[in-house]
Amino acid sequence: MFLSVLLSMGIAAGCLLSGRILLHYFQLESYQFPGYFRTVRRNLLKSVLPGFVFMLLLGTSLWLFSLILPGNDNLILFCVAEDVILAAGGWVIGQKLSEKHAKKAFVMTLRVKRLYIVSFVVLTLLLCIIVHMIKGPAQHFGFAMLIVFPVLLPLWIALCGLLAWPVEKAISEMYFRDAQRILRERKDLIRIGITGSWGKTSVKFILGTILEEKYRTLVTPASFNTPMGVTKVIRTRLEPGHRVFIAEMGARHVGDIKEMCRLVHPEIGIITSVGPQHLDTFKTVERVAGTKYELIEALPADGEAFFADDDGICRQLYDKTKITRHLTGLDQNRNEVWAEDITYSQKGTEFILCTGEGRYPCRTQLLGELNIRNILLCVSVALRLGLTKEQIIRGISRVQPVEHRLQLISHPDGLSVIDDAFNSNIRGARQAFQVLKQFPAKRIIVTPGMVELGSKEYEMNREFGAAMADCCDTAVLVGKKRSEPIAEGLKSCGFPAESIITVLSLNEAAELLRSISGAGDTVLFENDLPDNYSEG
Repeated sequence: MFLSVLLSMGIAAGCLLSGRILLHYFQLESYQFPGYFRTVRRNLLKSVLPGFVFMLLLGTSLWLFSLILPGNDNLILFCVAEDVILAAGGWVIGQKLSEKHAKKAFVMTLRVKRLYIVSFVVLTLLLCIIVHMIKGPAQHFGFAMLIVFPVLLPLWIALCGLLAWPVEKAISEMYFRDAQRILRERKDLIRIGITGSWGKTSVKFILGTILEEKYRTLVTPASFNTPMGVTKVIRTRLEPGHRVFIAEMGARHVGDIKEMCRLVHPEIGIITSVGPQHLDTFKTVERVAGTKYELIEALPADGEAFFADDDGICRQLYDKTKITRHLTGLDQNRNEVWAEDITYSQKGTEFILCTGEGRYPCRTQLLGELNIRNILLCVSVALRLGLTKEQIIRGISRVQPVEHRLQLISHPDGLSVIDDAFNSNIRGARQAFQVLKQFPAKRIIVTPGMVELGSKEYEMNREFGAAMADCCDTAVLVGKKRSEPIAEGLKSCGFPAESIITVLSLNEAAELLRSISGAGDTVLFENDLPDNYSEG
């Protein structure tokens, strides 16, 4: 019995170490099972290969073990040696077959460590049962199960994640309640919630920069926009001196924003946009809109709602809102705050900020009409919170481009790079293309298109290709299969086929740019695939 457990522990450890990429996928999908299984299907070879290689190692080592074992009394020593071989081999397999140059690295968080522990215990128990079968009448079936066991690792990881879920839920709820308590005790804190299909991270940082002219402001960092991410910020970064707390609220499922509001209890709600994002989980734009509006529904009766005027769904949500509401955009006839005379250059953007009280020249390092709309939305909130025009204008001038969001980068060799690689949607992409048109030729776009659009992905990537046809001289498309609709859209608008270049990865695109670009040229990086979508 002891030897069976010892051998099972070695196999379990080797399996988990070799399947590092699967735990990475699980982490990338926020430990959500539907997303995890979609990622495994998209990356089937990468998901199965570690287990297959470990199966070969396991089968070979057991075969050698069986040759040496007969007549030998040092069974424990041989089992220990086998365990060391399997664990070391699993570690090498995991390192060699993990994502190379991952854009979002695998992080050994406490949750991952707990998942490793649960998985080790569960896999060891399963393997003990299988090893015990080998000793009985079903020995051939048991041996076959033992050899095939590593290939089923994607399923075992999901099973272990399911078994660990109650523990994780209890831990999360404990931290969640503690963060709720901290916010309840801060009666002086102005709480602002921001959501939208796109633009929420940019608006968060723009608003934080402007409000810092008057208030000490805490903004959730990077893309911390989940309940646990915001919980961690509240528990570790909120200080007595903070007067404003700005929480970005992301959503991939109906009810996600409601859960965020249960934590933050915002008194000011901002909706930046509503569009066809995450349709693989939401299925319809109507469900996206309903989820975003959960923020407004959670506001108190004396709360205030701020909307970007998109002449579409946001405007409809504004129209049905009963509490105090505000609308900003580029139309002086219906917007409380608007902009005029917008001009772009390699130094940024200049525009006239307009309110009911006057017109004020402004300059910002940000590029694109959407960024100007984002600034206007933040100005409306700043006016509501009592900032002066001088404070607002100074705050606008201090706003720094958010990394990978229409970020203008000048290279020493004279090449201009517009980095809009964080994510992409058709409206934001059109704005990026219009900005690119303001730059002199030669203009190059590097893009893999858009993802997470469900059944509409092909159609919308074709539209994406058509939209970029008159904005660039060369199109570098990343991913042979994924880029097919983009190429179709380009060609449908008369874009020359010889100016369309397809590569397998962003790294290959970077190598290509060294040979096709030079001083005076402009390159737009529009979107970059997450690790779990890459074809390269």
